[in-house]
Amino acid sequence: MAGTRTQADEARETAVEAALARLGLDAKARLLAGQDMWTLPALPEIGLRSLVMSDGPVGVRGVRWTADDPSVALPSPTALAATWDPELARRAGVLLAQEARRKGVHVLLAPTVNLHRSPLGGRHFEAYSEDPYLTGLIGAGYVSGVQSGGVGTTVKHFVANDAETERFTVNNLVGERALRELYLAPFETIVENARPWGVMTAYNSVNGTTMTEHRYLVNQILRGEWGFDGCNVSDWTAARSTLGAVEGGLDVAMPGPGTVYGEALAAAVRAGEVEEAAVDTAVRNVLRLAARVGALEGAEPAVTEPPAQVDGEALAREIAHRSFVLVRNQGALPLKPGTVALIGAAARDARILGGGSATVFPARTVSPLDGLTAALPEGSLRYAVGADPATELAVAGQGFVLRAICRDRAGQVIGTASAPNGQIQWMGADLPDGVTHDTLHTIELTGTYTPRETGRHTFGIKGLGAFTLTVAGTTHYDDVQGADGDDPFISFFGAPEPRAEAGLTAGQPVDVSLTHVVSFPEDAPVKAVGFALAHQEPQRDPDELIAEAVEAARAADTAVVVVATTDRVESEGFDRADLNLPGRQDDLVRAVAAANPNTVVVVNSGSPVELPWREDVAAVLLSWFPGQEGGAALADVLTGVREPGGRLPTTWGALADAPVTQVVPTDGELPYSEGVFIGYRAWDRAGRTPSYAFGHGLGYTEWAYQSLELDGRTARIRVRNTGDRAGREVVQLYLAPGERDAERPARALAGFAQVTAEPGETAEAVVEIPRRAFEIWDEKTNSWSFVKGSYEIQAGRSIADRRLTGTINV
Repeated sequence: MAGTRTQADEARETAVEAALARLGLDAKARLLAGQDMWTLPALPEIGLRSLVMSDGPVGVRGVRWTADDPSVALPSPTALAATWDPELARRAGVLLAQEARRKGVHVLLAPTVNLHRSPLGGRHFEAYSEDPYLTGLIGAGYVSGVQSGGVGTTVKHFVANDAETERFTVNNLVGERALRELYLAPFETIVENARPWGVMTAYNSVNGTTMTEHRYLVNQILRGEWGFDGCNVSDWTAARSTLGAVEGGLDVAMPGPGTVYGEALAAAVRAGEVEEAAVDTAVRNVLRLAARVGALEGAEPAVTEPPAQVDGEALAREIAHRSFVLVRNQGALPLKPGTVALIGAAARDARILGGGSATVFPARTVSPLDGLTAALPEGSLRYAVGADPATELAVAGQGFVLRAICRDRAGQVIGTASAPNGQIQWMGADLPDGVTHDTLHTIELTGTYTPRETGRHTFGIKGLGAFTLTVAGTTHYDDVQGADGDDPFISFFGAPEPRAEAGLTAGQPVDVSLTHVVSFPEDAPVKAVGFALAHQEPQRDPDELIAEAVEAARAADTAVVVVATTDRVESEGFDRADLNLPGRQDDLVRAVAAANPNTVVVVNSGSPVELPWREDVAAVLLSWFPGQEGGAALADVLTGVREPGGRLPTTWGALADAPVTQVVPTDGELPYSEGVFIGYRAWDRAGRTPSYAFGHGLGYTEWAYQSLELDGRTARIRVRNTGDRAGREVVQLYLAPGERDAERPARALAGFAQVTAEPGETAEAVVEIPRRAFEIWDEKTNSWSFVKGSYEIQAGRSIADRRLTGTINV
């Protein structure tokens, strides 16, 4: 199903077999285990270089998790899906391959193609959509782009890793039909259309079997039915059993050196518990990956001439404005000439990406304040904080100048490193020059902080272990900070603890120091150091801040309010308890809207939030997590230089109305009892009206849908630009079965296409409806069943705005 091998593929297979034949058992077993956090061991005897892997979906971190090694930061995956443009996703992939090669990375740990099953999923910003068809096509574009640059991908997290609560142990109970039609579908599409070189199996179990040991889903479906010939990598620390992992089709257990493979695998073979042929199969898959990325001597890489260089900043800006979804506009956008009050903490301190392992550190970030200051006439923009969504401390950033000093047990300096922000994340061998795990005893983050505001500043600590915190010569904390929860990544993703307050004066620097006594647990799979100095500016009375914002809004022609979530709301490691904006932001919007009827709200979140004031403002623009150029792209869109090009890839609505909300397991199990009814399928079935429907999005022109012609499974839709400026339209096709089946959605996305037209021009969208749109998974025959009969083809601007209909019989 994944395609026949080319002559070049066969040549690589010959090289792989020759290399495999020269390896002994110990070398083979060692190759299947990470040698550290991000790499596999080199085997010089067969000309194999060390394979290097790296997060993540929006940028390539490399093996160093630090702001000292910057990366291009693209908009979030939900933003990329909001473009509804697989070709743009491919171009994003090309850029990421370029970044990977620059950093010496062979394999990108992306894309995430799990579904938005419930709006409470805390990591949905890292996935694309609630719809498997849209997810599959965007993911296939992304994979094709990355691999066109000679860099591998690992499509993740296989499979049904759709929430974060108890993610290491949860057993998701998913019916076969829902598995096939929803959760497996994006992976199947990507395997068929993009031939990914890797896949990552998830932490969770599906129907009683952990995914790193799931023979049925990995060996029978992924490899057997679909013909996947890539490398299967575990999610980090997910592999739990040597025998189970080998029999379940797992090729690589990450990270190392402490894994269920390596020495444990060799011993299992010698004890007769594992067939060496099974080890050979896994090694063959790893060597094939190495051959494709050019890490195996004697094998020509899959890509010998990388694509032309891509301008990362320009592409990040393009994806951002193409992703912004204008969900409401009462004539307020584009901005008219006049004064603008820009309001919101997130307008000044932009949130450009989601929290967790997807985090990268760009060399520059353009905030909305930066973007609008550059775009608007001098003197026409006034800024007010209004309300701060961050109710907790954040990692030390602006105003801090820090470095890390490493000392041994005797207190002697053994190494130093820069620390562009207040966070230390050293994984495995990623240590400063001259420093080893055996000699490292303490790390001191030391330097100065120059405040931008006068008042009581709060300092804190993120991490586990013994710390000493000193500010302006006073030691405020000297104790051990303990764990809260059982997630092993809590020291990286958890909330900082406030440990000191100090009265500071704006513009006057003070000395700061955070010393950490390093310890490495014996049972840790990899030796890692992770902690941070955290900080929060003086907290003013929220009512005063809102009053200042209201004053600024009342004096302006237009008020632009930027509201946002925080990394304590949307992040890897936990799900959301609600869909509310944090802090007093809803109060802020209501107050500003009451003062200025021409209020525009920019929503800076990676996935849905409730917008209780949406009918009271003139415009609502969803900017997602817009990447490093988000502020520049926002200025382009607000001023009308660019059109907001996005359409919703997932339904936005009130949590009380959402049909599927359960993300918390009971006794370790989470039933997917809704079957195939998630997202718009479930809203449709429940007869509920969301705030904004799947596929919805406005531009700066109007479109008339003129005709729909059907020829077999080919649909031709003619639309005309009836507005006064050029525009882009996403024409969407929904398939509705003529005979209603209670177990089949009333309609589902069956195709889409983008067209552009000048004012008054007509454009034609041609959409091929895939055969799979007419199929269901028959649990009785355990096969796909083509359902014959009459179908209505519905063309329009969203699932709730269907303009044209036609009928076909199949």
